[in-house]
Amino acid sequence: MLLPPLDHKLSPFTGLTREHWCGYADHLLRSAHRYATDDHANIHLPGANSRYGPRSDSLEAFARTFLLASFRIAGDPVNTGWIAEWYAAGLDAGTNPTNPDRWPTPGELGQAKVEAASLAVGLALTRDVLWDKLPERVQEQLIAWFETVIGEEYPPINWVWFQIVVETFLASVGGRYSDEDIDAGLAIHDSLYRGGGWFADGPERAYDHYVGWAFQVYPQLWALMAPNDPRVAARKKLDGDRLADFLDDAAFLVGANGAPLIQGRSLIYRFAAAAPFWVGELSGHTRLAPGMARRAASGMLHYFARHGAITEDGLLSIGWHGEFAGMKQAYSGAGSPYWAAKGMLGLALPADHAAWTSVEAPLPVEVADTQRLIVAPGWQVDGTRADGVVRIRNHATDHAVVGAVVADSPLYARLGYSTHTFPDLAPESVDNAVAFVDPSGRLTHRTGFEHLGSFSDGGFQVAASRFTAHWIEPDPHAGPDHGSGVAGTATPGPSVTVVSVTRGAVELRLVRVSGAEASAPSLRIGGWPVDAASSMVSSVLPVPGFGVALDSSGTYARPGTHPMGSELTIPWVGTSGTAHDGDYAAVVILAGAGGASPQAGVSFVAGEGDGLFEFPDGARISAGLLAHFDA
Repeated sequence: MLLPPLDHKLSPFTGLTREHWCGYADHLLRSAHRYATDDHANIHLPGANSRYGPRSDSLEAFARTFLLASFRIAGDPVNTGWIAEWYAAGLDAGTNPTNPDRWPTPGELGQAKVEAASLAVGLALTRDVLWDKLPERVQEQLIAWFETVIGEEYPPINWVWFQIVVETFLASVGGRYSDEDIDAGLAIHDSLYRGGGWFADGPERAYDHYVGWAFQVYPQLWALMAPNDPRVAARKKLDGDRLADFLDDAAFLVGANGAPLIQGRSLIYRFAAAAPFWVGELSGHTRLAPGMARRAASGMLHYFARHGAITEDGLLSIGWHGEFAGMKQAYSGAGSPYWAAKGMLGLALPADHAAWTSVEAPLPVEVADTQRLIVAPGWQVDGTRADGVVRIRNHATDHAVVGAVVADSPLYARLGYSTHTFPDLAPESVDNAVAFVDPSGRLTHRTGFEHLGSFSDGGFQVAASRFTAHWIEPDPHAGPDHGSGVAGTATPGPSVTVVSVTRGAVELRLVRVSGAEASAPSLRIGGWPVDAASSMVSSVLPVPGFGVALDSSGTYARPGTHPMGSELTIPWVGTSGTAHDGDYAAVVILAGAGGASPQAGVSFVAGEGDGLFEFPDGARISAGLLAHFDA
């Protein structure tokens, strides 16, 4: 891979310019092409297959790299003829019905519905360079292949956009399409809107990066594909305002290290999380400065590039930093990581666009300590400038519905996520937990909890949730992993209210327990998972003098590798014996180099009324917060 020198004048934070992005894109494309069939239709990348098999996976690799290729061509049509020619051959062979190695159609294979959308978007963006120059025979083949989506059922999640964009493309090239399909998909999209720019990916509390790289990106690409469609005109302000609102929050969820928030499924798509920043620039629906948008996007690309996401063979592996098989989900194959292409959408912008010519501007966490309550997912965001860490405490996201009784999904149901730590991937864990231990050593889960609300007060952020802790004996015949917690046989435990009071790196975690004596468990309040070799520090400390004493502590170590290194360690405090009904309090800290002291405790000051909690900087807040949420 040939890259120019870093340019710290134009890009003072990352050094990356448009030329670097082009270099990475071309390297990824050429490397993937080495694994293609002679006719270019299928790219058989080395590695794991998805549950759909090799035919699906090779189409996926073609379609997702084609999406990247289309951005590259759209932004620089003069110098990308080699890319257009390569993919033109594959488009022909893949849809030729006489080719024994042709692609399965969307009517034959569900996953092909996803990949059809990448092909349709890519062809729309490069129409004058690629589609218009294809022989009529190939155009007819592609139209026939795409038309198999008409009338098909799509799950009522982000998938509705795959049908919308394919049928919109068909309408633009004289193919058959269904207005009913498009209208139904738009209605489902709107039904999933939860306010403030945020969508849930289905009826569950499923908030993750799909909000940005699906629900915000596709409406804007669709508008580019069909500028004269009355539906596009009618929705322009609505969809644009939603995108701008989302981006206002998204900027606060990127760490100074360049990493996006490490939370939710499909994290193997890595820098796809940059896509909404680019689409804000592409559409003009953003309040962020162009230099900040590029800072966020380039930060992500630079983060993953320097942490080994691109292998020595120039491929994207299944993993976070390098390859990590434990991140594979049922739908993941070797071509799946190439949905990272979405994060290279900025390449569709010409070189003279302000997003490329503006000087990089700092992220919010690089300017000052940040606090932000994001209502829909129930996240209280605390970023600290001293170490560049962004943390969320989570009281409304679990990839489930209220009252569900399943195991915790490690990527959704934890009390905390950050830009600098990777969650423990075991469902049973003390990772950012309030859990109980039964005599056999099993830990409880919190999924199905009730969100009690949140507020800001005097530099503090406060949020709370309540749940019936439950032990789960997993069902060995549970379905494929799509992000939800595993179902099984449940045994109920105590009722728990948890309140998170945050101020920078410091969280005061208040816990009210009821019904503990019936099941005789021990209590564990767990901190952040950190890699043994990292500079991050994690600590959990009791608050002396408040409530029931926490008289036990320890550090859980999970040996072996994980997506960011090796051997996770998680500190905890708890009870040495049976937990008693009553109130507990612990201080939970995550800090990087130069950040808060891991010994920065919170004091309980007895006095009139409920007393006060005093934080390390002297700020005080009422100790009656548990009662506030019980009211």
